[in-house]
Amino acid sequence: MRALVEGVEVDGRHWIGGRRVDSPRKFAAISPIDEQPIAEIASGDVGEIDLAVNAAATAFQSWKKISREARAGYLHRIADIIESRVEQLSVVETRDNGSLLRSHRRGVMPRVAMNFRFFADWLLQLDHADFDVRGHRNHVSYDPSGVAAIITPWNAPLMLGTWRIAPALAAGCTVVYKPPEWAPLTASLLADITAEAGLPDGVFNVVQGLGREAGAALSRHPKIRRLSFTGSVPTAKTIAAAAAPNLVPLSFELGGKSPFIVFADCDLDLAVNTAIGQYDNAGQVCLAGTRILVEESIRDRFLEAFLAKAKAIKQGDPRDETSDIGPQISRPHFERVKGFVERAVGAGLKPALGGGPNETLGGLYFKPTLFVDPPETSEILREEVFGPVLCLQSFTTEAQAIEMANDTEYGLAAVVMTGDPARAERVTAAVNAGLVWNNCFFVRDLRQAFGGNGKSGIGREGGTWSFDFYCDVKNSVFAPTGWRK
Repeated sequence: MRALVEGVEVDGRHWIGGRRVDSPRKFAAISPIDEQPIAEIASGDVGEIDLAVNAAATAFQSWKKISREARAGYLHRIADIIESRVEQLSVVETRDNGSLLRSHRRGVMPRVAMNFRFFADWLLQLDHADFDVRGHRNHVSYDPSGVAAIITPWNAPLMLGTWRIAPALAAGCTVVYKPPEWAPLTASLLADITAEAGLPDGVFNVVQGLGREAGAALSRHPKIRRLSFTGSVPTAKTIAAAAAPNLVPLSFELGGKSPFIVFADCDLDLAVNTAIGQYDNAGQVCLAGTRILVEESIRDRFLEAFLAKAKAIKQGDPRDETSDIGPQISRPHFERVKGFVERAVGAGLKPALGGGPNETLGGLYFKPTLFVDPPETSEILREEVFGPVLCLQSFTTEAQAIEMANDTEYGLAAVVMTGDPARAERVTAAVNAGLVWNNCFFVRDLRQAFGGNGKSGIGREGGTWSFDFYCDVKNSVFAPTGWRK
């Protein structure tokens, strides 16, 4: 079951207990670039999940005992190999999920290596100072919790996967990873990399398959001690229900309908260029500021400049260095995005930009789309589309901007564009979001706490927050007296 993808050999079988494991059932990996099958993938279910979790549970008994320095060493070796294979990983993931090749080469895959390096280094400095309570010494320690289940989405599969896998391994957990069925290939390459780095058998396992089968079996497995999921709210509810009988601690990073607030005192060119960036990855970015809120006095100037920039976006084959955005991930997702837009048009809204498939390119390419002044209750304004579809509204006062920004069930991110530092502080404090960017977008550091409010998620990861999640944090109290000499 080996396939040659863009000249790179990829194994379509699972990786369990340090060996390749097949399944009788298969599914095809379909490239969104041309909707052609590129690999045959083993489709796991209860049996493969049970095999992987048991392998991870067995490996945990020795993995949890090795020194921090040894665990960090493994992670650095994994990072070394990733850095030597950035090109291979980039071309495979672009073919598999349709994201820009230039982005994979320059940012995404180097970040994958950084995920491992950062958490390896953070592990070595992880500490909590002892403290005194009435003469009693209190000591905080981070004990590995056990087997971690990690389920991630298709829009940046390897980066988002390793953002959880790396801290879990650093914390001393073993991992069972269920990659997205719409983009599974680089997870298989990561398994090869961990083996080459000498990671002990069973410490890292990959089971491919459909969410309703492999994902469901993993979520409800009684030996899972932590579960991290990135994806949609409906899927999160299903996972939470499956994990509930076992009281498994969960970390969910879910969807968003984030506000992008533009005040009249902003740098208009910066605001427009940053707003255009919300079409990144064909709109398949949970953090995107899809609700653009513009102060009324500059609305027309902003809209004119935005439309001029947006019309210059080049949509095309993501392997072409000159392309700015590529296709939607799959036919079902393309139809979902198309359905949102068609219902909005059917309700009387007229797109100011785009509004349908790219007829020239065909396939899964959907035009960058903008709706202006949709009604407050409209679906297109309130629900996450997860495609290249933005909405623009206007406001007259700062208070109204904040009220509009917070008028959502989500709370993942926000962008504030203003030339007034005091206003930036006020609005940032008032907006309900796990992450707020001021006069910038997508500036991310692994030391940051990351997660969403409301329907955008549960918990935080990043820096010490990741270790708080993947470890059992223990407090030990030592009395000042009663010790034998």
